[in-house]
Amino acid sequence: MLGSIEWTGGSQVIAKNQTGHSLNLDWDDGPSPVQLVLLAVGTCSLADVITGLKERKVTNASIEMEGVRRDEVPRIFTSIHMIYNIEADAPERLVKGLIEKSHEKYCTVSNMLLESIKITTELRLTPAKS
Repeated sequence: MLGSIEWTGGSQVIAKNQTGHSLNLDWDDGPSPVQLVLLAVGTCSLADVITGLKERKVTNASIEMEGVRRDEVPRIFTSIHMIYNIEADAPERLVKGLIEKSHEKYCTVSNMLLESIKITTELRLTPAKS
């Protein structure tokens, strides 16, 4: 995996991956690098859940997240709480299992953090809309 970061002035950078996709970031006025880590945990896990539900009807999916950081430097996360809002025609047991497996095995981002932080989850599951 390759990437590059190019400073474009002030607090702005362009982050590029090896295929040329890029993100314009601003560490003062946009998501900070730490916020991006939090968002990466959510994106990675939601991808696992959606992929696991590929045989089911899913009409909406989102995650609300709260990351708690310690006060002293380095201000690393101490915990992350994730609320999964899923509209799908799937049993609750299946969706909960996908969420658990995501953090136990499949989500690389959360697994990189698991030894130093506690990740908790809850599920709000509603039937898929027609």
